[in-house]
Amino acid sequence: MATQTPAVLRSRIGSAVASGRGLMRAFFTRGARRRRQEDVLLELLGQLRLMTEEIHRANLIQQYRLTLDQMDRAIDDPSLADAGSTLTGLSEVKRRQMIFANREYGSLLMAHQVGMYSWDELVGHLRVLCRNKLFAEYWDRTIEHRRSLPAGSTEARIGEVVDVMIEELADDPEQWWVVGPNSEGHGA
Repeated sequence: MATQTPAVLRSRIGSAVASGRGLMRAFFTRGARRRRQEDVLLELLGQLRLMTEEIHRANLIQQYRLTLDQMDRAIDDPSLADAGSTLTGLSEVKRRQMIFANREYGSLLMAHQVGMYSWDELVGHLRVLCRNKLFAEYWDRTIEHRRSLPAGSTEARIGEVVDVMIEELADDPEQWWVVGPNSEGHGA
C-alpha cells in the first residue's frame, strides 16, 4: 500500500494542478474579455462624444442660418430693421450697413466656433475686417452689447481682440497685418 499512496497523492495533486490551470485560464480569459469590453466601451464613449460635438456644431450652424435669414430680411425691409435693431439715430442706409457688418463679424465667429478657422486664422480675418471703416463704426456703436457677454467666453475673448486691433489700427493703419495678438491670444 505504501506504493499506492504516492500515486494517489500524485493524482490528487495532478487533478488539483489541472483544476488550478483551468481556473487560471478562466480567470485570465475573463480578465482579457473584461479588458476588451472596457476597450470597446471606451471607444463607444469616444464616438458618442464626437457625435455630441458634431450635433452641437450642426445646431450652431442651423441657429446661425436662422439669424442670417432674419438679417437678410432686415436689410431688405427697413421696418423689420427697426424692429430688430437697438441702435438709434441711424438712416435706413446706415442701419443696413450696421446689420451687414454684424453679419460679417458673425460669419467669422461661426467659422471659428465650428472649427473651420483656427484661432490664428480667425485673427487674420479679423485684422482685415477691422480695416473697414463701417465695421469700426459698427464696433464702436455696439460696445454696450458686448458688455453683457460672460467674462472669459469665446465671444468676449474675441471682442477683446477686436478692441485691441481697432485701437492699434487707429494709431497706425499702415501696419494692419500685425495688429492684435500674435498667436493663440497672446498680445502683439
